[in-house]
Amino acid sequence: MPFTEHRLEFHESLEAIRQDVVRLGALTTEAIGRGTAALLDKDLQAAQSLIDDDDFLDALSLQIEDDCYKLLALQNPIAGDLRFIICSIRCVNELERSADLMVNVCKAARRLYDVDLDPRVRGLIQSMGDEATRLTKAAIDAYVDSDAALGAALDDMDSRLDDLQVKFVEATLTSHQAEQTDLRSAVQLALIGRYYERIGDHAVNIGERVCFMVSGWLPEHTGAARLELRKRNLAGDEG
Repeated sequence: MPFTEHRLEFHESLEAIRQDVVRLGALTTEAIGRGTAALLDKDLQAAQSLIDDDDFLDALSLQIEDDCYKLLALQNPIAGDLRFIICSIRCVNELERSADLMVNVCKAARRLYDVDLDPRVRGLIQSMGDEATRLTKAAIDAYVDSDAALGAALDDMDSRLDDLQVKFVEATLTSHQAEQTDLRSAVQLALIGRYYERIGDHAVNIGERVCFMVSGWLPEHTGAARLELRKRNLAGDEG
């Protein structure tokens, strides 16, 4: 195969991976809204449907990873193309975990089916779902557009979801203390708050990987540099 055709095929494969990651991101984002609605509406059928549909997301995740590994093995990519493939693999992992967290929310919804939620608790669940959706969408936008600025901003954007989760736990404890929610249900609700908070963390991780894709830099590099400096200083003191 001529070199130009070979490169064209390679870049078409990269674009196919990009589109599949976006597709996975859209399905994950949709799952956040579906799972939140199933929980608040006490819709057991919708909850089970999301749990069943997660098998498709798992299969898509594996397919994307396999496509990435094939390109790494057969094309020997370098520089930006290599970082794109590595970033895509990591993004797939973060999105698949976020989808799994919504499966956990739906399983918790089945355990809470007979529980009447306090209005403030319900409102905070909706707010956490909306915020988790917003963060996941922003993370995918950063990936698609190779937007390092947006990727870096996700860490600050996540603070709102963190604050909501703290308020949610406080509201759950207040409801339990007022004997409106039993201990078993309060524990389930606290876990649900943690699931949403973790989805935000996964979005932040995608943002960090986008920064790596664009610039080749990761936050871990700063820590590694500090460690290396300490080692050098220690070696100098011993010398």
